[in-house]
Formats: sequence, C-alpha cells, structure tokens
Amino acid sequence: MFSTPKWRCFLSWIVGYANTISNVASVASVDWACAVQIMAAVSIGSDLSFQPTTAQTYGLFCALLISHGLINSVTPRVIARLQLLFFVVNVLLCAAVIISLPAATPKELRNDAKFALGGFVNLSGWSDGFAFVISFLMPLWTMGCFDAPVHISEEATNASTAVPYAIIFTTCSGLILGWGINVALAFCMGKDLQGILDSPVGQPMATILLNSLGKIGALMIWCFIILVQYAIGAGSVTTCSRQVFAFCRDGGLPLSRWVYHVNRRVYAPVRAVWFSVMLCMMLGALTFAGPSAINAVFSLVVTGQYFAYSIPISARFLGGKELKKGPVSFGRLSLPIAAIAVTWMTVMSIIIMFPENPNPGVSDMNYTVVVQGGVLFLATAYYFLPKYGGMYWFKGPVLTVTREDVSSDLLEAREKSEMEAPSPAKSD
Repeated sequence: MFSTPKWRCFLSWIVGYANTISNVASVASVDWACAVQIMAAVSIGSDLSFQPTTAQTYGLFCALLISHGLINSVTPRVIARLQLLFFVVNVLLCAAVIISLPAATPKELRNDAKFALGGFVNLSGWSDGFAFVISFLMPLWTMGCFDAPVHISEEATNASTAVPYAIIFTTCSGLILGWGINVALAFCMGKDLQGILDSPVGQPMATILLNSLGKIGALMIWCFIILVQYAIGAGSVTTCSRQVFAFCRDGGLPLSRWVYHVNRRVYAPVRAVWFSVMLCMMLGALTFAGPSAINAVFSLVVTGQYFAYSIPISARFLGGKELKKGPVSFGRLSLPIAAIAVTWMTVMSIIIMFPENPNPGVSDMNYTVVVQGGVLFLATAYYFLPKYGGMYWFKGPVLTVTREDVSSDLLEAREKSEMEAPSPAKSD
C-alpha cells in the first residue's frame, strides 16, 4: 500500500518470507519450550533421577505439534472459545506466581530491595554494559508476535478497531504482568544465580519454584505453566497457519496451489495448518545439531518478526503515499513512535546475533545470522530467478474482497434477517 510501484512487489515478497519463517520459528520455539517444561516436571517428580535425552524431547515436541494441528483443524469458533479460557488461566497463573512466591519463600532465599532492584550480576563473559544489552534478548522473545491478531482479522468482526485494540491491550497487559512476575522472582530467588542455572532440573524458573514452594507446590504451579505454554503453542499455530495461507493465496510459497485451500466442513485452512506443522518439525530437528542450533530458532523469531515489521513501518513514512486514517490512530505521535520502533528493532536484531560469550567455539557460536540470512538469500534468489522467478508472476497481496462485495454481502444478510425476523405481534 505504501511503497513505490518499483519496490512494492519485491518488498511484499521479502516481508512475506521473513514473516512466514518467524511464525514457523515461533511455533517451533514455543512447543520446544513446552516439551522442555514437561520434561522438567517429570524430572522434579522423579526427584531429579530422570534426565531426558534430546531424542525424547524432540519426540514430545512432535507430539505437541501434532496435537496443536488437530486443535486447529476444527472450526475457528472452538479455537476462539479456548483462547478465552486460556487467557483467564494465564492471568490467574501470573497472579498465583506473584502471590505465592513471596508468601512461601524461605527467609534465607529472600533478597532485599538493594539486591532485587539494584543488584547486577554478570555471568556472560561480556563487559557489564554489553551484558545489560544482552539481557534484553529473553523479553524480546517473550513479548513477541505483536501482529498475531492481524493474521485472524479476516475471521474477526469489527476488525478495524478490534485488531489494534487487541494488540495494545495484550502488549500492555503483558508488560504489567511480566514486570510483576520478574519483581517477585528477583525478591525470592536467592543470590546463588549460578547454582540456579546449573541445576539438574534444567529450567531456572522451575528451580526457583522448587526452592521456594517445595516439590508439591512447584509441580502444581508448573503444571499450569505448562498448560499456558501449551495454549500459546495452539494460538501460535493458528497465527502461523493464517500467515502461510495468506502468502500461499498470493502464490509466494512452494506448493501454494495445494496449501491455499479452505476446508468446507470446518471453514478453516486445514492444509495450511498441517503444512505449518511439518515446517516446524523440520526446523525443530536442528536441535540434533546442538544447543546453539535450537537457540538460533528462538532468535529467529525476533529477527524475522523485526525485519517483517520494519519494512512496512518505514514504507508508511518513506513511500510518499497518502494514508487514510482508520478509527484507531496515534495522530502526530505516529512518526516518533515509528522512528523509535524501527531504530530499536534494527539495533536489537544485530545484538541478538551475538554469541553468549565473547570467545565462542563452533558449538557455542550464534547461528541466527546463518539461518535468517540463508532464508532471505534463498527468497531473493527465488524472486530474481530467470524465467521462473517471482518477479515474473508475483503481484503482491491478492485482493479477494472489494467494498462492493462487502456491501452486497451486508445487503443480502440484512434482507435475509428481515425476512426471517418475527413480526411485532408474534414477538409480543
């Protein structure tokens, strides 16, 4: 909408691939984290005698993906109702963690305000200043997929206001609840941070809960954490499948003609769901290459999203096109917000490609730049491929509904409702 005709199709192509791979990586990383959390619960339940192998965790990861594929193969109304339930459970879980940790943590593990709010512990090997910047990487992954409501806008009523308000509400609520949880953790985790990281449980959060709440209490809270993580995975598959479906509608992905299909029984893009699941399984298989490879999948969520977000935000102000404001607008604040956002995303996309320590070996290297760069390189090569490339046939997002179509559909629905409505006498 905003770019000049010369660059419009190519930028749409690149954004489509960046957003697709980031959504696939998001599902893979969420479900991998869920699999690790389940294994941590089993480890706690067995008094740390059980230590899962990579193959066992990957098998559980695939089972989670399949279950999420099945959930997303039913009517979207069921998914919408489940999301409401998961939202309530998520808020209650956050409240439970914020309340239970201060109440149950032993005195020797409680930290004072000086340590919790002003203490600085650097375990990275980098300088303190750069270690502080590196510490932003975890919340970058946690607070992500801001565009998730956009992908289901075609299935939402009053999308022009519901979608932007959903983005604003979820971001603000995540900020508040996330801050509250981090404050509770900082006051109740003790000072032995290295011991928490090296715990055989394999999950620092689970270790903190185990130390503060004991085995039974930790398992109770942890089970709800797994449930919420599972719910996030189900929602991520919904978002990812809609992105894949939309890009296949434009003809951008391989097998687009087969994937672009709506199941007439459930009115959902079932093929896009299972296509997404298969891509996630393939991406998750990188775990057999070592921890650095699976960490690259986590980082790919951020770099892919930020790349896909930065281009349209920049084009909005650099493309020279007039914008007709919608019902939700920041007005004069739009430009400074956009400038800060693009600057932030550019800087953090570079930072997230750094390794965890300044002198990495082959196994400790950060391979995000390889995966992200490889995807964008192949996408660009595919676009400019002589004779068969996207530059010869890709026209950008396909317009399937016009204002005239919407008007005629609304008129038809209104006439139908008036014909079926009871007369005043009968309604009385």
